[in-house]
Amino acid sequence: MQREDQSHWSFSSPTMWDVEEDDEECWNKLENYRVKLVSIIDPIRITPYLRQCRIINRDDEEQVFNDPNLVIRKRKVGVLMDILYRTGKKGYVAFLESLELYYPHLYMKITGKEPTRVFSMIIDTAGESSLTQLLMNEILKLQQIIEEEKSRSKELTMWLSAKEDTIKQLQMKDGELRMHQDRVQKMKEERDTFSEELNKQKDENYDLALKFAKQSEEKNTLLMRNRDFQLEIEQLKQKLMRAEDDCKVERKHTLKLKHAIELRPSQDVFCEMQRKNDLLQAQNQELENALKFTNEGKAEKNRLYIQTLENDRRQALEEYQDLVNTVYNLRKDIRQAEDLQDKYVEEREVFELQCQTLKKDSKMYKERIETTLQQMADILVERDQAIKTREQFHLQYSKSLIEKDAYRKQLRELGERCDELQIQLFRTEGQLLATETKLKRLELPSQEDRSSNEEQVNKERGRLKKSFEEHYRRFGKRALRLKNGNHQEVDCDNTTESDTDET
Repeated sequence: MQREDQSHWSFSSPTMWDVEEDDEECWNKLENYRVKLVSIIDPIRITPYLRQCRIINRDDEEQVFNDPNLVIRKRKVGVLMDILYRTGKKGYVAFLESLELYYPHLYMKITGKEPTRVFSMIIDTAGESSLTQLLMNEILKLQQIIEEEKSRSKELTMWLSAKEDTIKQLQMKDGELRMHQDRVQKMKEERDTFSEELNKQKDENYDLALKFAKQSEEKNTLLMRNRDFQLEIEQLKQKLMRAEDDCKVERKHTLKLKHAIELRPSQDVFCEMQRKNDLLQAQNQELENALKFTNEGKAEKNRLYIQTLENDRRQALEEYQDLVNTVYNLRKDIRQAEDLQDKYVEEREVFELQCQTLKKDSKMYKERIETTLQQMADILVERDQAIKTREQFHLQYSKSLIEKDAYRKQLRELGERCDELQIQLFRTEGQLLATETKLKRLELPSQEDRSSNEEQVNKERGRLKKSFEEHYRRFGKRALRLKNGNHQEVDCDNTTESDTDET
């Protein structure tokens, strides 16, 4: 930095170098700024001034610009500085004047003074005409640059207008995308609501199924209890019938005993027979006693007669005994026959009672079988009717679902159509904006044409808006009609099955 400060104070003006310093010292001090000069200077700008000062010729200029090895600008600046270094102090002064003209900030940095733009070198070498020619050339270049900048600014304005159009189109597309996003969000919300309703309907259906299962179980238990009660009633009926049969048998036995008791001899008859037996025994004893007395008195006389009487009596007693035995045997046989008869009669009565009970049991079982068959037939009829009603409900449910899906599809199509019309409206508005911008760019001959075009554009826009509003109203009314018709038909179809229809 100290060296740079010293160099700042050492440079006073380009003409003073003849007196103060030689060529080597000037270019050595300038080498301190070589890197900055090479990085900043453009050789195309300073070569015309150097050529006007007659420091470089055409060959040097071709060497700088047309050498294939010098592709980079920094190398070109380095070669140009080397060419100027060979010219000595004259090239150094011309280089500083070119910096003073084209790069005043570098000139101030190197010399430490404000640029005066004296251009002594070009005046001394080529005269004032060359300076004016140079300045004119620079002015022409600047005018060309200004025209290029104007054309570039026009291109930029065109580009900006095109970008504005693209921005408007992108805004329109953004609006369309937002509409689509809103539509998608609405569809997602509808899907979420439908899924929630579906879950609710599933839960309700599950609860109804549980209730139905519980009621069916309760019904089965009640049927089983009813069947058990019927069996108990039938058992009680059987017991009652058996008790009635036993009562009838006992009643018959009591009648027989009563009849036997009535047929049995009475106590008076028994006493009379006992008295007669006692009389007969007493007579027999008297006869024996008489025989004893007679035997004692007339033993000898009547022995033969008594023996004959005894023999007759024995024979009569034996015959009587035989008759008594036969009578006893006959009575015994009669009693046995009567017992057998009673036994057979009892068995016959028992068999008759058993036959009656079996008939009653068979009749009861027949009635039970008939009742069960009737119940089974009723159950089959109820089952067929329930199946028919279930099929009818399923058909009605499927029809309502199909109609509901069709109405939802129509509503969705109408909503999509409405969105498409809105998108079409946005696009037409974008097209109108694009046409407006194009019309603004065009230079029309008169203000009347502009006003007429604006009126046409406004009319076209109004016409498009009216057509879109008419289409929107038409589709909105149609959607409302379809929606109202859908609700009315669903309400008229089946009010009790509305929840299942939603699922």
